[in-house]
Amino acid sequence: MTKSHTVWTPGHDIIDNARVTQLARVLECADYEELYALSLSDPRRYWDAVNAFCGIRWRKPYTGYADFGRGREFPVWFPGGQLNWTETLLRHADDGPERPAVTGVSESGDTEVLSYADLRGRVQRLAGGLKAQGISRGDRIGLLMENGTAATVSFLAISYIGAIAVPLFSGFGSDAILARLQSCDAKALIVSTGFDRRGKFVSTFATVETVRAALSPETRIIQRTAPSGPQDRWTWATDWDDLAGADPLTEPEIMQSSDPFMLIYTSGTTGKPKGTVHTHGGFPIKVAHDAAVHFNVSRDATYCWPADMGWIAGALVLTSALSHGAHLICYDGAPDFPDWGRLSRLIEAHRITHFGSAPTLIRGLAANQEVSCSADMSSVQLLITAGESIAPEHFTWFRDHIGPGNTPVINYTGGSEASGALLSSVVTRPIPAGCFNAPSPGVALDVTDAEGRPVVDEVGELVVREPFVGMTQSFWQDDARYLETYWTAIPGVWVHGDLAVRDSDGNYLLVGRSDDTLKVAGKRVGPAEVEEIVVEIDGVHEVAVIGVDDPVKGQAIAVFVTLRGSAGEGLVADVGARIRERLGKPFSPKAVYVVPDLPKTRSSKIMRRVVRSIYSGQPAGDMSSLVNPESIDAIRLVLDGHKVTQGE
Repeated sequence: MTKSHTVWTPGHDIIDNARVTQLARVLECADYEELYALSLSDPRRYWDAVNAFCGIRWRKPYTGYADFGRGREFPVWFPGGQLNWTETLLRHADDGPERPAVTGVSESGDTEVLSYADLRGRVQRLAGGLKAQGISRGDRIGLLMENGTAATVSFLAISYIGAIAVPLFSGFGSDAILARLQSCDAKALIVSTGFDRRGKFVSTFATVETVRAALSPETRIIQRTAPSGPQDRWTWATDWDDLAGADPLTEPEIMQSSDPFMLIYTSGTTGKPKGTVHTHGGFPIKVAHDAAVHFNVSRDATYCWPADMGWIAGALVLTSALSHGAHLICYDGAPDFPDWGRLSRLIEAHRITHFGSAPTLIRGLAANQEVSCSADMSSVQLLITAGESIAPEHFTWFRDHIGPGNTPVINYTGGSEASGALLSSVVTRPIPAGCFNAPSPGVALDVTDAEGRPVVDEVGELVVREPFVGMTQSFWQDDARYLETYWTAIPGVWVHGDLAVRDSDGNYLLVGRSDDTLKVAGKRVGPAEVEEIVVEIDGVHEVAVIGVDDPVKGQAIAVFVTLRGSAGEGLVADVGARIRERLGKPFSPKAVYVVPDLPKTRSSKIMRRVVRSIYSGQPAGDMSSLVNPESIDAIRLVLDGHKVTQGE
């Protein structure tokens, strides 16, 4: 890892007024380093302060920080405590009922604003309607809805009655939906009739009808009719609007801190999707903590991070904003429709202060800068990026162009299994391009070799040495797979599956997944390190680098690229030359393939393991998380054509 380049340095005003500084003062810590050390040495004191600082609403006080009675792999956080996590969000209706809570903006431009009083009232009424349908504590409820006010109300109402939300990606087909609903024996599915995408209405009717036919007849389908689509009632469905107009349920179900409120399914390299279990006393407290410490969110923030409700980011974004009484802006639509200026106009119209984006979207915005930066974005105070590694040049572009310029960019990584951050950045320390400037408080983070020994300035495994608030309780009804996934590679240590580098200044860089590791002629390199070199080449849009068998080197590099605009395939030779120049001859690629598209998940991660499986002729494994499964056949055609031209 080359020396990280600082691209943003905080001034004294920012340091003095940051929410993480306020928390440090409460705990009598001089700076972030001292705060982080305290969070590990005295976690009970730290999390007591966090609960008070974030205004977490407990109905019965907890008696300790954690109970490890089932083993350190299965902690109960805040044992003895009782709460319903939604009360922490809805309490803001008491101290500012007319303040805006959620604004939903559709692709067509229709806008709906809910105050905090409106939000609490709607959640309580829908909760009453769900209870009247026989849905109650512990029932699993699928949620397939567009990002907006109705999805926010539905998500919170499920938790309010003690049921368990199962978010589903809006682009899922019937097989993917069925796999998740059948895995958890869901009692109901709340579904929108469709979504607007690039000016067209995409109906869910055929998909839901197929799903319904395969589910138990007792599974209830609750239809929320999208305003822009056909207004027909599905004869076999219960109407969402009828339930949303029910008598309000004024008291939530009071839960134990260890009771689940959400199952987030995440795909692995093999096997069925894994249902990560999140509890009332875990995820919401971790995310409220991160929103203050890393995102610097207060009740004065206007927060927008366009994210599908079917993935971890949907719940994270909602909780980050509403737990602190901020104003959440939900956008449901394509970010480039009718043009790439859509998001900048959204920022201008709502005076957004906190804006989040995946690196894939940032690359698109950067490639269309003249249009994407055409509106007034001077209101932006902080930027967030998450979901995959980001190249330094795109990180710097984001800082310079989305907002007034020189805006702090918070890189953030954790995942479905961790709730929130393992690594992130804080505004009280210098921020290096494309990197993370701090481990998250309460997370005993390390970078190690395969035997668990710490390493610095070289690629290693990202691990956590102690259980941490927010970690999944387990996989749904599959403790064995949970233990095998995280706790067996290095006994007693959570191995997250990411490769990282920690430099001597305490900054971190992610370089890929563990199973993506490249070891060429005995030299270990992360795929992201190669990809960052290739993506700098003019005309290259996206890149996936995989390791392939080689009789001489053991493993060699294969590069898959998509091109931008009219870029020609003549740049293929430039790819190899650039890698040799930057990394050395041993890393010269075995092959470079120009493909129409690369397989991506709903969180915009490029799935290298799928590309690797296609290359090697192996089954691609679970593909339910892909937004573009058609890319697989397209890559196969390119590979087959390459074999023919090479005479193989």
